[in-house]
Amino acid sequence: MKLVSWNVNGLRACVNKGFLDYFKEVKADIFCVQETKLQEGQINLELEGYHQYWNYAVKKGYSGTAVFTKIEPISVRYGLGDEDSQDEGRILTLEFEKFYLVNVYTPNSQRDLARLGFRLEWEDRIISHLLELDQVKPVILCGDLNVAHQEIDLRNPKSNLGNSGFTVEERGKMTALLNSGFVDSYRYFYPEKEGAYTWWSYMAKVRERNIGWRIDYFIVSEKLRDHLITADIHCEIMGSDHCPVVVELEL
Repeated sequence: MKLVSWNVNGLRACVNKGFLDYFKEVKADIFCVQETKLQEGQINLELEGYHQYWNYAVKKGYSGTAVFTKIEPISVRYGLGDEDSQDEGRILTLEFEKFYLVNVYTPNSQRDLARLGFRLEWEDRIISHLLELDQVKPVILCGDLNVAHQEIDLRNPKSNLGNSGFTVEERGKMTALLNSGFVDSYRYFYPEKEGAYTWWSYMAKVRERNIGWRIDYFIVSEKLRDHLITADIHCEIMGSDHCPVVVELEL
């Protein structure tokens, strides 16, 4: 089974930059997107053979997640039942026969860390959600998690230490998640690979020089470790300031 996750930073704009070409080429069984930045009725995607599930933000042109899946889920849950997270359309949980899929667009703590407290509370709720699901069946978590976990996960760790996405607190929450029975699929295959990034600033020549961060993930339950086949970063795919990440499992 092949799964793809991509922060498209505006799906309508990304469609105009080749999204559908990549979608057809990659042939994912399940394709997750974050930061759709649209409301219901603002796009009509013809994705033959796929069921579509959308979680829209109340605020126009902001946030939002979606899942396109060949396999019809048993159930779909929108948000966490929490008003703050629900209003921003940041999470979709789909139940399948053998696993749960959780597609997440984690809140950014902002440049001045004004939203760090909200972010850390969000992390606690997400971990609780994942652990609750994992007691029932294995979990596949994917999305833009807005954190570079280790120094190897960004080009300039020393100058970014303490900045949004690379604070001790945010990194600690990722460590806590992994220590609670989850596996970072990319680092499972490539524990020491440098220069593997999924996001680059739009500043001139930053992506060309690969000055990036790895903040998009597929994280799976420990129970699925031996089912992992491949994990990849499709850094050559343009259309967003993020690139797609891919995982394949034998399920």
